[in-house]
Formats: sequence, C-alpha cells, structure tokens
Amino acid sequence: MSLILEDVVEFLRDVPPFQFLDERTLTSVARDVSLEFYPKGTLILKQDGNPSQHLSIIKKGGVRIYLVTGEGEEMVIDYRGEGDCFGFLSIIGGDHSRSNVVSVDDTVCYQLGREAVLRLLESNPSFTEFFLKTVLIKYIDKTYKEVQDRSLLYGGGDKVLFTTPVGELAVKKAVSKSQDISVQEAARAMSFNNISSLILTDEDGMPVGIVTDRDLRGKVVARARAFDSPVKDIMSRSLVKVDAMDYCFEALLKMIRYGIHHLIVVESGRVKGVVTNHDFMLLQGTSPVSVVRDIEGRQTVEELASAAGRINKIVALLLKEGARAGNITRIITEINDRLVRQAIEIVSRKHGPAPLPYCWVCLGSEGRKEQTFKTDQDNALIYADPASKEEQDAAEKYFASFTADVNDALTACGFPACTAGYMASNERWRLPLKGWKKLFRDWIYDPTPEAVLSSLIFFDFRAVHGDISLAEALRDALFSMLKDQGVFLGFMANTIIKNRPPIGFFKQFVVEKGGEHKDELDLKVKGLSPLVDIARLFALENGVRETSTVERLHALKERHSIVDEYSDELEHAFEFIMLQRIHRQMGRMEQGLLPENFINPESMSGLEKRMMKESFNLITKVQDLVIEKYKPMIW
Repeated sequence: MSLILEDVVEFLRDVPPFQFLDERTLTSVARDVSLEFYPKGTLILKQDGNPSQHLSIIKKGGVRIYLVTGEGEEMVIDYRGEGDCFGFLSIIGGDHSRSNVVSVDDTVCYQLGREAVLRLLESNPSFTEFFLKTVLIKYIDKTYKEVQDRSLLYGGGDKVLFTTPVGELAVKKAVSKSQDISVQEAARAMSFNNISSLILTDEDGMPVGIVTDRDLRGKVVARARAFDSPVKDIMSRSLVKVDAMDYCFEALLKMIRYGIHHLIVVESGRVKGVVTNHDFMLLQGTSPVSVVRDIEGRQTVEELASAAGRINKIVALLLKEGARAGNITRIITEINDRLVRQAIEIVSRKHGPAPLPYCWVCLGSEGRKEQTFKTDQDNALIYADPASKEEQDAAEKYFASFTADVNDALTACGFPACTAGYMASNERWRLPLKGWKKLFRDWIYDPTPEAVLSSLIFFDFRAVHGDISLAEALRDALFSMLKDQGVFLGFMANTIIKNRPPIGFFKQFVVEKGGEHKDELDLKVKGLSPLVDIARLFALENGVRETSTVERLHALKERHSIVDEYSDELEHAFEFIMLQRIHRQMGRMEQGLLPENFINPESMSGLEKRMMKESFNLITKVQDLVIEKYKPMIW
C-alpha cells in the first residue's frame, strides 16, 4: 500500500464503526476515500438543502450541527470533532439535509461516497448496527429530545417570558387625556375604563406623562390635595417606553431598573398600549417586579432579610422557563442592586447625612453583573476628596461606622462577609477619590503579583448607589493611566494565562485528584474565570467601559482582532458554562445544601460533555493567542 493509503487505514482502524471492519474491507474502503478541506465557518450542509453525497469522517478540526426553528431560534444539536462522522442521516434519507453543519475550525475530512456507504450497510452487520443504535437512536430519541425538552441546555416549559413579544401583552388600547384636565377628571376616566394608568398628552396629542392609581393614592388622597387641581401636577413626566416587538423579558428589566409598575408600549412610533406588573404576574404566575416592590417596602434590616429570601425562587422560575444564563444574571443583578440600595437607605437613616458625597461600588462577579446566588460580599466605597483635615477626620469617622453597618445588614440578608476582606468596612477599600486614583496608579506603574491580582478584582468595579460621578471619574482616571502601559497589561496577561481550563492533551477532562471534590471540575475557577479574565484584559486594553463579560465581548467586536474572530464562540462558551453552574447550584439548594461550583463530568450527558470540552478547548486556544500577543512585553 502507498503511504497515503496506509495513513487512511491507520486512521480509520481506530474510528467506529470502521474499527469493526476486517483488514481487507478496511483497505477497500480506504481506496474509495477522498480528502476535503473546509475553512472555518464553512456551511457544509444546509438545513432542508440538498442531501449529502458523502459520509464525512473528521480527521482534523470540528463541526457544529444545529437546527433553526420556525421562530428563527438556533438550537445546537451536537459538536463533533476528530474521529466523528456526519452526513449519515442525509445519505439515508436521500431527499434533503436534516440540519445545518458548519465547520467551527479549519477542518479536514475523509469522505466516503454514498454508494460505498450503502454497500457497507448491506454487507456488514456490525457497521449497520453501529449507525442504527449509536447514531439514529442516540440522535433522534436522545439528543434531539435533549435539545427540545431539557431545561439544562435549552429550557423547558412555555418559556413565555423570553418568547412572548410585549406587544401581545398590551391588548388593552391605551387611554389618553389632556394634561390640562383635573385630578378628579383623570380619576373618573380611569374608573370608567377600568384601568390603573392614564396617559396624558399635550395640545398636539403627544404623550408627555402618565398618572397611575398609585399617584392618586400617594399624591392626592394621602396629601389631601384638591381634586380640582391639574393632573399634570402629579403626573410622572419621565416616560419609559418599550417597543412592541421586544420580548417581555426586556420590558420586565426596564420596570425593575426604573422602579415603575406601568410601561408604555409603542409600535411604529405610536402608543399601542400599557403593560403592568399585574400583566406579568398573570403571564408567568409571579413577577420579579413584585419581589423588588416587596424589598423597597421594607423599613428595617430584619424586614429586608426576610424579603431577600424570595430572590432564589426567581432563579428557579427563570430556569424553569429556559432562560439563558445571561438573562438570569441580569435580572438577579437588578434585584440584588435594589436590595443593596435599600440596605444602604435603612442604614443612612440611622447615621444621618454623610459629611461628603460618596459612591458605593460592587466588585468581582457583582461588579460584572454575573452574580447567581448570594455569594460573598465584594464592595468598596469612594467618597469625595476632603477640603481640610477636619473634613477628612469627619469622613473617616462617619464612613467607618456607616460601612460596618451596611456590611452587617448585607450579611443578615444572606450575603456572607468576604473572607479576604474585600469590603467597604475595611479601611483599605474605603478611600477618597484621590486615594483610589493613587492606589490604581501604584498597581499599574509597579505591577507586582499582588497588585495584578488586586486589579483583577477592583477593575471590575460598578457603581450601585450614591454619587455615580465619583465612580465615573475613577474609571476615566483608570483608562488614562492604562494608556501605553503595555508592561502592566503584559503582567496581567502572564497572570491570567496560568489558569488553564481542565482539559488534557488528549481532550480528556482533568478532574480533581483527591479531597472533597475528587473526580469533579471547578466550573468557576477553571471554566468561567479564564473567560472573564480574557474579556477584562482586552477591555482594559481598548478602553471599553462595560464590566460584564458578555457586554465586553460585544463592545470589542470589530475593535479587537482576536475577539472579532472568536466573539460568538466565546459568548456561547460563557453562557453554557454559566448555565451549568447555575443548575448545579440550584440542584444543591433544592437538597438543602450550600451552592458550589463543582460538577462531576459523569453526571453530564454526552452532548453536554462534548460542549464542555469544546468550550475548554476554545478558551485554551484564545489563551495561546494571548501568550503570542503579549509575550514580547514581559517574557
């Protein structure tokens, strides 16, 4: 045999189902094989397109197999790599391709023609049995069902929150009146139309405000305001709107963010209707808005702690509805932010006005809007620069007591104290603006290992409460300091690439060898952290102000060559690993156990294992590109 033929035989000898063939048949098959190269991103087979004329055996690279539903939603069926086959169902059906097949890397395939495959099926029972049992049964009865039904990957239930356009909820036509009518006339109009809100317009008929039943209770009845006074005196002039084509999830986020219970729905620039918190409660049985309202109504730390217990139930609801990990963390972030603000407001009433403006900032996963369940506190305080020593002393005394009480309140609400001390009650992390600028400058200009590790936590800071301009001023200063600081970025790159995903040379998982988590993977430290670190590094290099990993990847697209090439894959990997982590944590909490970040690969399905390996391999590949890019700076 020629060297090329020997290479083909040697490869197929270890690939099922060709490994079941005798040597003579295997050599005959090898003579019929051709070689095909597909550059990364090539659409090899198109759903409902022409059927494949070959069985493709992947020699190098990999492909993604996915379906596009009638609603335009993309559902991944499988990822296949070296030694795997694709195109079998298309050959057997002979009429069209059942799915899309796209190369996820530069891919080389051995191809065996349709007639040769059919001959093998007729003459070799072991070959036939493999495809009938391993491909057809696994693909149709298990994998496809997994895609359709399992909430672990794609969600279950009706998923109404994430699939229903808000316009479908705004079925009642919006009722509007002139802003010049009286309070009593507005109340009569709302009563007559059995509505809880009224849109108010100017002389041209354009919406200028909204009045709700809460306004009537709180601003008229409670304050004994005259019923004949103009309704425009009590209306809310800041109109928050949502497009009718947006999903209910986006509308819900706006209601939480702006602390409102009515939202105007517009269609083609015109008012279509109004949606309320009650509409969402009817749609999904409960609403995160009601949790926020409950939190904001609590007036003591004890009351706030009891309300905080409802947050985990929202996570369970979102998982049931098949929410993406990013959507879950966004909603949880909004709710947790409200809880932190309410805790600060409660403590502020005890301590009285602060001597200087301040900004409470969160760090780490909370700073990146990636918090899942209640993790350790990571926060800090920035306050305005004092004008005198007396003002400095007063600020230090006030904020020392104030931050201690806030941290204690958050602990009572289920956020444990940070074991490493990254909390505002620690005097190291409670500084005036000029102190923070000096600290950041010291870290950047003298990048010791400790300084770089600190920057990985603190450079993800995000303002939660207080004078937001202080946080923005610090971020402006940070990016000004980072200009032309390739050495610091190189040290940061050197630090983060040392944390490699747990995947071995032969693409096998590298699990914990002993201890409490023997045979398990750490999804947070070894899976998510490398992705987070990569996005942060590139964001700091390019002046991207966003703090969340997904937002950073979006902002870096078309601005950074590495991210531009791999942004979609990196985002999918982040979403997948995060969702696995959330489900693992939720499962433990349902058993009365503390949430953790470890998972045994054997508890995952074959499809999940494949996706996890592909995610780890992708992260490793991008880390290698980081090494190549930053090596000249410090190595």
